[in-house]
Amino acid sequence: MSIEIISTLIFLVFITAVLLVDLLLVGRKTHVISMREATVWSVIWISLGLSFYFFLLYYGHLLHGIDSIEQLREIVEKYNPYIQFKTSTFEGMLKEYKQSQAINYISGYFIEKTLSIDNIFVMLMILQSFSVPQKDYKMVLFWGILGAIVLRFIFIFAGVAIIQKFEWVLLVFGAFLIFQGIKIFFEKDGHGKDPHESWLFKYLSRHIKIHPNYEKEKFWFRENGQLIFTPLFVVLVMIEFSDVVFAFDSIPAIFAVSRDPFIVFFSNIFAILGLRSLFFLVANLVNKFRYLKPGIAVLLIFVGIKLLFHSKLKSWGFQPEYSLYFIAFVMVSSIVLSIIFPKKVLHDELKSH
Repeated sequence: MSIEIISTLIFLVFITAVLLVDLLLVGRKTHVISMREATVWSVIWISLGLSFYFFLLYYGHLLHGIDSIEQLREIVEKYNPYIQFKTSTFEGMLKEYKQSQAINYISGYFIEKTLSIDNIFVMLMILQSFSVPQKDYKMVLFWGILGAIVLRFIFIFAGVAIIQKFEWVLLVFGAFLIFQGIKIFFEKDGHGKDPHESWLFKYLSRHIKIHPNYEKEKFWFRENGQLIFTPLFVVLVMIEFSDVVFAFDSIPAIFAVSRDPFIVFFSNIFAILGLRSLFFLVANLVNKFRYLKPGIAVLLIFVGIKLLFHSKLKSWGFQPEYSLYFIAFVMVSSIVLSIIFPKKVLHDELKSH
């Protein structure tokens, strides 16, 4: 069994254990998530994601079991062709490689975290549109995120295989991200039409028996031998589908940072793990940061341009940390501008208060 497979299995076992702790211990009781609880768990998940940066910084070579300079050159050529070594010894090159892996991971992590903000808006709209009881939010999001992890695993490793065969796919990804970024930048406030009007909801309504009311926290139940699905199941399917849609943005975006499937996968999964806690945190602050959406658009355009010119970056002297600096600048600027120039309250709203 190769070291890559062993590394993946160890990571998946770790993620499964963390999710089981979250489901069986932390989330064993259905309840409304408070702002304090959301904040505490957001800090825990973000700390866990950031700690993986330090693991890569010191032990990143273990992901591919690199133990010789020939193997190092082979892995770099395959997954990280942008790196420019400043040293010629194996120890020095390995140190630079691990630093590059760590920076690529944290850049991908922040890209995914930032893009997930828009995903949170859509999930909030779906939950509110279907009048899901707030106490059931946590369970729906848990299973939604678990499904997202499985889907991302498939998408990422399939994507890497395709890119290895057809590198021109990166140009398609780049053009798509630039288009998406421009579209989001000029999009009006709001998050689309009512989910009840979507083709997915209409399709489900035609092909399965949907009960009109919520049955505690059940996704389905049997009545007179017939399987009947609750509205909670429809909500779960729509949240999973929305994540598939957002994966078409986030996964190509991280390919602009690294082609290493482990870096892409780990940065995605660590960002997704904290998505549920971040949801409850952001849901209460959704109207306070008006410039987050333009910031997301700028990030998509930036990574799209990187993909379009990926073959030129090395000759231009573009370093991995430049991406990290730009991502941090956009995130901080979006938040600071939102605080300095808050959204104006409508005159009618002021009168009502």
